[in-house]
Amino acid sequence: MLYLLAEWLQFEGIFNLIRYQSARAGAALLTALLIGMVIGPKMINMLRVRQGKGQPIREDGPQSHQAKVGTPTMGGLLILFSLTLSLLLWMDLRNPFVWACLAVTAGFGLIGFLDDYDKVSKASHAGVSAKVRLAGEFVVAGVAAWIIVGQISTNLYVPFLSNVSIPLGPFYYVFAATIIVGFGNAVNLTDGLDGLAIMPVIIAAGTFAIIAYLVGRVDYSEYLGIPHVAGAGELAIFCAAIMGGGLAFLWFNAPPAAVFMGDTGSLALGGALGAIAVASHHEIVLLIVGGLFVVETASVIIQVFWFKRTGKRIFRMAPIHHHFEQLGWSESKVVIRFWIIAIILAMLGLATLKLR
Repeated sequence: MLYLLAEWLQFEGIFNLIRYQSARAGAALLTALLIGMVIGPKMINMLRVRQGKGQPIREDGPQSHQAKVGTPTMGGLLILFSLTLSLLLWMDLRNPFVWACLAVTAGFGLIGFLDDYDKVSKASHAGVSAKVRLAGEFVVAGVAAWIIVGQISTNLYVPFLSNVSIPLGPFYYVFAATIIVGFGNAVNLTDGLDGLAIMPVIIAAGTFAIIAYLVGRVDYSEYLGIPHVAGAGELAIFCAAIMGGGLAFLWFNAPPAAVFMGDTGSLALGGALGAIAVASHHEIVLLIVGGLFVVETASVIIQVFWFKRTGKRIFRMAPIHHHFEQLGWSESKVVIRFWIIAIILAMLGLATLKLR
């Protein structure tokens, strides 16, 4: 909105600052952070009153989690509200990437909200059936993939190799939708401890803010040997808004959490990162930067597969963060060490830009 206004005023005076994506990214981060901090207490109180007993706590989980009974969920609404307002204020709303990524964020957020609502209202862990949820996610991701691929090629670029790509043709639409859905659910599986999912999301968003900005610049992409995607630089602002909203949420989610993110936030943020990775042609790099989420998902798949095959468990409990809790690690130790891993993986992801 402000970008269009500044453009109408021909970027005169102070409005010239809005011309630059880096300036708007910083402004989007601070705006989302401020909105989240202001509305956070009232939103949490509202959720607490409306939900009563809050999010159901697994009885078969670590016993320390029973102290969290009564903590409200759907805290992702705080992130989505502050994120959306910030984006509408600072982004170039004519950019199709903006609407594709926003559609995934809102669509996945709605699916997650319905799942959270079902769990809270029925005091059950079941929620919406997995088939219905996945079907809805693939519809949303399919629409977003169609919008995004209309602006980019159908090549899959290989990191560490300069301008090397694999032409996927029409299959790229399926691949793109799978990345979006897969990453949405990967972040969802990771969201099991106070602060565990949101900080790695912030780290990944910061990493892709850099990647999107570089990909959107002809000079930088040519110098680094990475694919150039015209208009992708606007997604740096999207990533910055995720960081701002995420930091505001973390303020209230820090142990002991006053609110849980719920599927409302985790599905939305994971899907948004997947869509941003597709739009910037760095899908494989997302698997490196978000490697923590990949490992969490793999631990669940391995656990289920092995248990069905042998009747035995490889991990004491899945996802893998619960395994370390069962080994005797405190919740804070698990969370902080996983944050460290997320930072290391982000650095490896950024290294792919230069090591080509």
